[in-house]
Amino acid sequence: MGTEIFLAGIIILVIIAVFDIMVGVSNDAVNFLNSSIGSQVAPRAAILVIASFGIMAGVTFSGGMMEVARKGIFHPQFFTMPELLTIFLAVMIADIILLDLFNTYGLPTSTTVSIVFELLGAAVAVSILKILSVGDSLVTVVQYINSAKAITIIMGILLSVAIAFVCGMVVQFLSRILFTFNYEQRLRRYGALWGGLALTSITFFILVKGAKGATFISAESLAWIQDHTLLLLSVIFIASAVILQGLLLARINIFKPIVLIGTFALAMAFAANDLVNFIGVPLAGIHAYQAALAAGDPLTATMGALASKVQSQTFFLLCAGAIMVATLWLSRKARTVTETEVSLGQQEEGHERFESIYLSRAIVRLALNISDLIKHIVPRRIRVLVNRRTDPRAYRSPLDGERKPSFDLLRASVNLMVASAVVSYATSQKLPLSTTYVTFMVAMGTSFADHAWGRESAVYRITGVLTVIGGWFMTAIMAFTFAGLFAAVIFYAEAIGVIALLALAGALIWNAHRTHRAMAEDALKQQIFNLRKIEDASESVATNFEHMGIYLREMRESLNETLDALFFQDHDRLTTQRKRLKQFQTWSNIISANILKTMRLLHQKGLPISYQYPQTVRRLQKLTNGHRDIVLRAYSHVGNHHKGLLAVQVEELEEVRNLLNDTLLDVETALARQATVDLKGLEDRDRQLRKFAAKLNTVQMERIRDNTSKTRLSILYYAIVGNAIMLSKQNLKLLEIFDEAFGKLHQKEVRQQEPSLPDE
Repeated sequence: MGTEIFLAGIIILVIIAVFDIMVGVSNDAVNFLNSSIGSQVAPRAAILVIASFGIMAGVTFSGGMMEVARKGIFHPQFFTMPELLTIFLAVMIADIILLDLFNTYGLPTSTTVSIVFELLGAAVAVSILKILSVGDSLVTVVQYINSAKAITIIMGILLSVAIAFVCGMVVQFLSRILFTFNYEQRLRRYGALWGGLALTSITFFILVKGAKGATFISAESLAWIQDHTLLLLSVIFIASAVILQGLLLARINIFKPIVLIGTFALAMAFAANDLVNFIGVPLAGIHAYQAALAAGDPLTATMGALASKVQSQTFFLLCAGAIMVATLWLSRKARTVTETEVSLGQQEEGHERFESIYLSRAIVRLALNISDLIKHIVPRRIRVLVNRRTDPRAYRSPLDGERKPSFDLLRASVNLMVASAVVSYATSQKLPLSTTYVTFMVAMGTSFADHAWGRESAVYRITGVLTVIGGWFMTAIMAFTFAGLFAAVIFYAEAIGVIALLALAGALIWNAHRTHRAMAEDALKQQIFNLRKIEDASESVATNFEHMGIYLREMRESLNETLDALFFQDHDRLTTQRKRLKQFQTWSNIISANILKTMRLLHQKGLPISYQYPQTVRRLQKLTNGHRDIVLRAYSHVGNHHKGLLAVQVEELEEVRNLLNDTLLDVETALARQATVDLKGLEDRDRQLRKFAAKLNTVQMERIRDNTSKTRLSILYYAIVGNAIMLSKQNLKLLEIFDEAFGKLHQKEVRQQEPSLPDE
């Protein structure tokens, strides 16, 4: 009976491993997709094809890494088969919960750190429980844990963070000094030599150093490669330089093949280094099961056999690689995580996902002070030379499409070259460092060297980096804690505990899926407002007004929901609308930024600019403020359990809402569809609203005198009516600006509400 239970446990491990690969790849895809997608080196489908081939090649190099799960964290000879199965089940269940949580919120974390600390937490928990059951001292727990190896792994991971950032920064700075942002001319001079060096570096670490862990390379072949390393490197360098020079003569941007080859290489390094995180534990469980059966007594036999070297079967590795590739193509969460890293490294200003915090502001102040100090130390001629060669304003996107890349191909190639070198070298040394940490910190180092963190964006980017790094520490703490708790549950509850934990994992993952879907819908709405690179001035103006129409629609629906909730004293619905206020402010800021970009485009094209057009920013902000004031006042009134509106006040405010709704609906339709509208009719409706508001003021004064309307109720009532009048006015102003802006661009006759400037 015990053997059947163990077999069931192994089957559960294998099934969980499939899901673990899915959630793990969703998080780790950012490691090798970031540079190619951010630089738009090729269509997304082509990038995924190349990455898929890299993954399938890389899984065959990961055989040596599988030893980490068997003996890298604990000493298997001190554990029996049931105890090891407890550790492995706790680790895998904790892993899918933890990684899916980070994927849901789009935060890149380390599958290596998670698996290492989960193994550590579960092993420590089982060791302590085992020690307590036999009455030994807790001091003996150090005998069960491979503390030296664990510390080496952890220190290697932490050290790689600093090394990756510094290497990325230095290599990118030197590369930018060599090529500058306007690199086309200099690329033809010495691009072949630089590219040859990059490809040689990638090939050396992937094919030469990584060959030590390959499952298909014989010992004789490996010895030959090691004995002729210099010859191989020389041949690779010469061949790469000659081929790249030929491409340059054919007027092909050699950074493109370098980035694509680098994408393949880093995907290969990822699969070689990180596959152990997904299937290392299940494979160790299978080996433990086989060893227990061979021992004759699976319940009491110790698992010292796991300490010996076991050659991984290529078939299992290829099956895992196929699942990884399928996930890469199908996972929506993979895109969410990728977008986080790309946004933190984009060259130009744009919508910033993260807010400013005190620590990020302090770091920026420190950096500015250091910069001022350097200015006094470095000679002026050198500073001028460096500034001229690293000035990002010299960059001009070679693309004629709608969207400008987040960064150029030079930075993308450096990202891939440095990250693949560091990761592959660690793989060859059997150090399971975090590919996420390395690639992320390399990307941040190159962004820093490229002046991507300018005065307008530095605090937000640093906040984002700190958030991600903070998540890394949380990964370690949560992984250790979850795995330890789950191991304790399984240790005592056995099969029932496993079933309960699987049910818990399923519920948490389902809830995370619903959360991610809601976040994706919100992100899609936000994406609507992000103005892409549009060269046509008329189209740009039209897009801005279309966005305003969408914004007014969202505001109108929110106001209706808020007033309904206020009338019925529904605090939950008001809480939902209060939480959306930040989103409305973000949308308003994005549209305002797009308006200013459009003004610059109009100026560059020599087209007339209505002096009212920039006033749109002020109108939008007033609309946002009025909407926010109504929502916050309603939320505060109901939340503090104040007396609800009188029935007659509800009727009066319903009439106010109807008049305002008609105005908002007509204006949003005109802006969204660029349609004509009866401006005179809207002005009449606005006057009708003001006249009705004056009447309400009279009747409300009577209610105040006879004390039927308390002070807080009167304040709320007047605020809603006053904001409604303001919102109506600002909508009319927006429509006037829309009318005039299109009149000037399309040379149509429009009614001018205000005199034009002399130079228009």
